[in-house]
Amino acid sequence: MNKLETLLSQYAMYHRSKKNILTHFFGIPFIVIAVVGMTFIPLFDVSGATITLAALIGSVLCCYYLMLSPTFGLMMSAVILAFYFLVQTLNPLIANAGIMTVLFWAGVFFVGWVLQFIGHYFEGKKPAFVDDLIGLAIGPLFVLVELLFVLGLFKELENKIVNNAGEYKA
Repeated sequence: MNKLETLLSQYAMYHRSKKNILTHFFGIPFIVIAVVGMTFIPLFDVSGATITLAALIGSVLCCYYLMLSPTFGLMMSAVILAFYFLVQTLNPLIANAGIMTVLFWAGVFFVGWVLQFIGHYFEGKKPAFVDDLIGLAIGPLFVLVELLFVLGLFKELENKIVNNAGEYKA
């Protein structure tokens, strides 16, 4: 088993309930975009381009995902980039509406975590990151991979994960 299969299988052991996985389809993207929003803080300029904390964190995550798997790494990089540009577009609109941007993103973050804990109530297990902090980085990748499985893609990988983590539960 390669590193990607191992990490996804370990994460999947905490996520066999379809209800839990469904809450993760919404909760994890909320959390990720909120982290991008809350870290969209200008740090320095390079040739007229502003580098934000979100860009640095996103770059590190993209490199990590690319090292695990070029295929999934490219997909995750596209998702992270899309979230970055969405935040870049939304932040001025949020501020113009008279809402403090950090409070808005903190609210989105909170809703994302509420969804996570509702899912884990259905699962009857604690979140994966409680035992291993790498779960915080694997969670978004897990959601992408599970979505691809729902679409009928990467069946071989799905079978390996199910063999390691167990069958899905209703």
